[in-house]
Amino acid sequence: MAKFILLFVYFQKKNMEYVSIAFQLIVGVSILNVWLIQANKATPWRGGSAKTIKEEFAAYGLPEWSLYVIGFLKVVLAIALISAIWFPNLLKPAALGLAFLLVGSVLMHFKIKDPIKKSFPALLFLAMCLFLAFGV
Repeated sequence: MAKFILLFVYFQKKNMEYVSIAFQLIVGVSILNVWLIQANKATPWRGGSAKTIKEEFAAYGLPEWSLYVIGFLKVVLAIALISAIWFPNLLKPAALGLAFLLVGSVLMHFKIKDPIKKSFPALLFLAMCLFLAFGV
């Protein structure tokens, strides 16, 4: 029985490692996609009636410079989150940094009274980042 329990615990730990890697890739690649590929394209998740990220930041009432600061931070943290697959010390700071920025994303959607549907990706990625940071 003890061997069975040890085997079960081992496989649970391995499965959690795979879930963590999947979350890192999902969040990291998705954020890179939004900021590097989809930045000038309309998506159903954009705030207000914005068609681009620049229009979205304007809809939130944010200054233009904040677009570049937040974009830089999100891209760097997304790369760090993916890199944490091989460099685990990057995981917690990258996940917490992204979680902080994602809270801001959700708050901006609420600020302009967007339907909750538009906040869904940010809320989902926030939950994944908190899982990665704290192993909830």
